[in-house]
Amino acid sequence: MKERAQILDTGVPLFFKAQLEINAPAQKIFDFISCPANHQLMDGSGMVRGSIRGGPRLYLGAKFGMKMKLGIAYMIQNQVVEFQENKVIAWRHFLHNVWRYELTEIDANTTLVTESWDGRQARSKWWVSDSGDWVPTAMAKTLVKLKGLMQA
Repeated sequence: MKERAQILDTGVPLFFKAQLEINAPAQKIFDFISCPANHQLMDGSGMVRGSIRGGPRLYLGAKFGMKMKLGIAYMIQNQVVEFQENKVIAWRHFLHNVWRYELTEIDANTTLVTESWDGRQARSKWWVSDSGDWVPTAMAKTLVKLKGLMQA
């Protein structure tokens, strides 16, 4: 059976969540997500093409740039807006939609990872208006890829 993440119904417009249990310690998963160079490896949207700016590990307030492609290639700068070691990391770019990863330790070697995308504060509602058509599926694919990387 193919691995699938659960897409959660938040009931809130422009706010999406997916979750998946991963057989790995929260610290291992958090360390991986906290390294921008790893984002292309776990990306389920197919848009992330690599990192271009920023240090090897994120922290609260850190800025990092990513190479992206959605029809055309472009670059985007993000800033970490939430950071709680081994528990929560979130970042946003100039439009202010937020990508968040929440890690809940089930036991020493099992972690529930919840990814959310929050467009409620986006500076352009038009720009994110179709996000419900693809963001939840991309997040679910990201979590499945992350699980494969963490359990390898």
